[in-house]
Amino acid sequence: MRPGTMGRMPTWEEVVAIASELPGVEVSTSYRTPALKVAGKGFARLRTEAEGGLMVLCDPAEKEALLASGDPAFFTTPHYDGYPSILIHLDRVDRAQLTELITESWRRKAPVKLRTAFDSETH
Repeated sequence: MRPGTMGRMPTWEEVVAIASELPGVEVSTSYRTPALKVAGKGFARLRTEAEGGLMVLCDPAEKEALLASGDPAFFTTPHYDGYPSILIHLDRVDRAQLTELITESWRRKAPVKLRTAFDSETH
């Protein structure tokens, strides 16, 4: 954890910093909102809708487990029903768990070459 982040909730800037550790990430927009992409494909979006939240991609079983856990950091809306994505309240999520979810979301869109390079660097 970087100095000065202990005890603070993540912000969009910190989401970008986490994602910037992954190969090929670009800060962009999606639906006129801040987004993160890899190889031109979106994997995270800061929602400006009334419910807010950060949308990341995830395995449907993981989505179900996160929602069933009762953790107030995770939610969904009818729009996302049936889609492999979860919404995250940044003011309620643990930074380590956020990092894991961003990384997994990136993996769902990153080309094999980038995933392989990342895996070889981290192991």
